[in-house]
Amino acid sequence: MLLGVNIDHIAVLREARRINDPDPLDALGIVKRAGADQITIHLREDRRHIHDEDAKRIVALSPLPVNLECAMAPQMLEIATTLLPHRVTLVPEKREEVTTEGGLDVKGYFAPLKEAVKGLQAHGIEVSLFIDPTKETVKLSQALRVEWVELHTGAYANLYAMLYGNLTSSHHSIKALELPRPTLKTLLEASLKELEDAATLAASLGLKVAAGHGLNYHNVEAITRMGAIEELNIGQSIIARSVFTGLKEAVVRMRELVR
Repeated sequence: MLLGVNIDHIAVLREARRINDPDPLDALGIVKRAGADQITIHLREDRRHIHDEDAKRIVALSPLPVNLECAMAPQMLEIATTLLPHRVTLVPEKREEVTTEGGLDVKGYFAPLKEAVKGLQAHGIEVSLFIDPTKETVKLSQALRVEWVELHTGAYANLYAMLYGNLTSSHHSIKALELPRPTLKTLLEASLKELEDAATLAASLGLKVAAGHGLNYHNVEAITRMGAIEELNIGQSIIARSVFTGLKEAVVRMRELVR
């Protein structure tokens, strides 16, 4: 299984003080030597972490393929077709969200997505859609003739955190998931089945399948057992661990889990 390392949170740390350290570019060689297969960055419309110059330098200098996540906005698509990353993953985006909260509304935005996909592919860029793991969305994605889908694992990660992460008494508790443990366990099993069914269907339709969002050293194992998933994109948990262990060790440990 391929491992993409999202380095956005290095830029988050930099932006906390609005200075030049740490530089996300410095991570590229370390991540490669640690055994990762891809660099992932999200250039958000509000530029809250990765900036245009970061994206330009990373795409130009990365020793690994670069997966550029961005919204389906004309300005972002123009940047993508100028930079020419190996892949563009189209994601939904809201200014008020802390992080991406769900998958693309593929059905509702089918026509503009079709134009965006065609435009990116005309420049030789692989296209992936960040989607919720539903059969309908997978089939619509295949109809758009994209090369990849990336399944949103956020619902699974949230359930896992509430069941095993001792969040029930934390200010980070997810109020909607403050449920009895047997209920959480049932929901977690259903979420895993939904992910596996979506991945299996996507692969059967000729799509390459990635997954990501909220995955960490504790919850990733169940996802790695899904044979139809070829790639995981993981960021925050790796960068968080790197504060204590160093980036190379953090990536190496995740690489050991993602096989």
